[in-house]
Amino acid sequence: MLENLLQPLAEMDIWAWEAFLSDWVFVISMAVLVFELMRYALMKKLGWLMLGDTVASFVTQALFIGITVLFLGTFYIVTYYTVSEFALFEIEATWLSLAVCIVLADLTYYWEHRFTHRVAAAWATHSVHHSSTFFNISVAYRFGPMDGIWPVFFHIPLILVGFDPAVVLFSEILVQLYQTFLHTEAVRKLPKPIEAIFNTPSHHRVHHGSNPEYLDRNYGGVLIVWDRMFGTFAEEKAKVDYGLVAPIASVNPVVVTFHGFYRLGKEVWAADGIAGKLRVLAAPPGENRMKTDAKAAALHPAE
Repeated sequence: MLENLLQPLAEMDIWAWEAFLSDWVFVISMAVLVFELMRYALMKKLGWLMLGDTVASFVTQALFIGITVLFLGTFYIVTYYTVSEFALFEIEATWLSLAVCIVLADLTYYWEHRFTHRVAAAWATHSVHHSSTFFNISVAYRFGPMDGIWPVFFHIPLILVGFDPAVVLFSEILVQLYQTFLHTEAVRKLPKPIEAIFNTPSHHRVHHGSNPEYLDRNYGGVLIVWDRMFGTFAEEKAKVDYGLVAPIASVNPVVVTFHGFYRLGKEVWAADGIAGKLRVLAAPPGENRMKTDAKAAALHPAE
């Protein structure tokens, strides 16, 4: 058994698995989306707004892929393989090291995901994913144009420890692919042992909620145990209100893609001085806007 776990894995095989999984997850998710839309139609909940929102999600995905192909893909590969030259150890690619890396990549994703929610500069792009007021498989393909930037920096430590870049990239992608099927209302709650350990559609619905009790909760990718450990877990109880606290009220793909940058730009412009503008970029999303609103209310109290 141990010999099998320590069997070396060819890098080309790892890339082939990634391509195979990505292709089939997409095919299956499209079948699930058709089922979901038929289900909504039977429930008399399917309308042009939902269909427009679904199309907008895939337009953002196309833009994200375009940016990745033109820039981020090369950035990932060059960065990871360059950093690997300075690795502390050389961890051979085996089934065991792959399993360990997947768990560590999932923990890394938790902190990266938490960062994108709590730092305005990162939220500007990640808010695209949360802008839909619906919740179906198409939302899994709703990406901000710069969503591929932040994972690189958070996963560099895994490269420095000594994991093979191909193993790290495969682990990242696997964590992302798992979450595709979390974006659904068709699955209610799974058996308690699964809900206790793994991220599930129920947990992820909470993450997409704008309800006050659901904000900044359930950041996990594959495992929900990280949220339980670090105090960010919330169970789905009240009906989830999907979308942003300040809705964009549009299915226009251009608005969906760039609304976060526009809002952040306004806050940065309104901030005083270079230091103030930098604070806006590093502060939690909307914090500067709330302070500005409070200051305006104090200067011009309602009569």
